[in-house]
Amino acid sequence: MNSMQELIVDKVTVNIGVGSPGERLEYASELLSRLTGRKPVETTAKKRNPVFKLRKGLPIGVKVTLRGKNAIDFVTKGLAANKNHLSSKAFDKLGNFSFGVREYIDFPGAKYDPKIGMMGFDICVTIAKKGARVARRRIKKSKIGKKHLVNVDEARAFVVKTFNAKIE
Repeated sequence: MNSMQELIVDKVTVNIGVGSPGERLEYASELLSRLTGRKPVETTAKKRNPVFKLRKGLPIGVKVTLRGKNAIDFVTKGLAANKNHLSSKAFDKLGNFSFGVREYIDFPGAKYDPKIGMMGFDICVTIAKKGARVARRRIKKSKIGKKHLVNVDEARAFVVKTFNAKIE
């Protein structure tokens, strides 16, 4: 197999959506920094929605992006919290997948904190082939051919092989 056709975990994004600024957003930020060891970034509302009392630019969640070995370790722990099961609907057309952890105490190594309460989070995994950076870089950006894009079947096989997950 061509070494440029090998699949890699490009990045893992861990996200907690709270819906409003305030105390729960601070607790979500603290929880993410505990779980990942990184400083979270606030996410903001993109649109105004008066029903939910949201306005554009209001912080409503936090996220952390992980890469490399830290990303693979985090996904392994996250899948362990879900008993190594993934839905076949969790994959998109480009082979990326995402899943949620309902309660953070299910995550290996996490202990319950009564101050934070119960909170879940989402894990989004981006899978790519080596050399896919060519489409994202600033200088000399170019297109990627169809053979170099990741399809769903390749991604599922990669997840089963790498993370020992069962896809249903």
